[in-house]
Amino acid sequence: MIRYFILLGFVFALNTNPSFGQTDEIETDRPGETESPFIVPENFIQIENGFSIDKQNGESKTYKIPSTLWKYGLNERFEFRLITELVSEKENNKTETGLKPLTLGFKVNICAEKGLIPMTSFIGHLTSTNLGSAAFHTPYFAPSFRFTMRRTLTEKISLGYNLGAEWDGETAEPTFIYTLSTELSFTKKLGGFVEVYGFAPQDSKADHNIDGGLTYLLNNNLMIDISGGYGLTENARDNFLSVGLSYRFTTRHNKHHI
Repeated sequence: MIRYFILLGFVFALNTNPSFGQTDEIETDRPGETESPFIVPENFIQIENGFSIDKQNGESKTYKIPSTLWKYGLNERFEFRLITELVSEKENNKTETGLKPLTLGFKVNICAEKGLIPMTSFIGHLTSTNLGSAAFHTPYFAPSFRFTMRRTLTEKISLGYNLGAEWDGETAEPTFIYTLSTELSFTKKLGGFVEVYGFAPQDSKADHNIDGGLTYLLNNNLMIDISGGYGLTENARDNFLSVGLSYRFTTRHNKHHI
């Protein structure tokens, strides 16, 4: 599976098309579970930070302090990705704090929006076994993938949705993923979303969740967000709250800035 991810990424990376990149304003994969099909502009680095608290089963809590998605735009259709997560997990009076194993990946555009066809991208990730704190090491590499799609409904409303699967590094059992998000533009700077999403392990009962939040564009390259949600099924997490800060900058100062 790993070699197929790499092959797919390089095939699309060699074929550029300027219609697939971000617009003048920063586009992020947060907040919420639904990830965007937009690509970071060529030669830009984009950093998306999220600080969150996640409660489950009444007593278990996970703090992300922070979770960071690092992106680099190789061209208008392809971006490299790195995920780092500094977490503190509390369960049964025991606390583990440290860095989760590093995740490497890419996002590649497949097609632009045209008629009923949504803008579509593919995201592939691979999480390492031991490139992190010892408490969070896993016996196996953990791949994941998603098809990310967005369709414009009106000037101020769009529909985003993802389909994919992930592995946890502990077993060979995949967990299938779905998301569906209504994305709103209240003003030029203020946006919001309402979303449902779920995780369906191959041999276990699926859990379903709902969340929503707001984004505010401070300038074309800087955005803040806040979001929260809760589980709809008994086996889902109880609730969560997250705040984020995302920004981007060019690595070529002699070129025109977005």
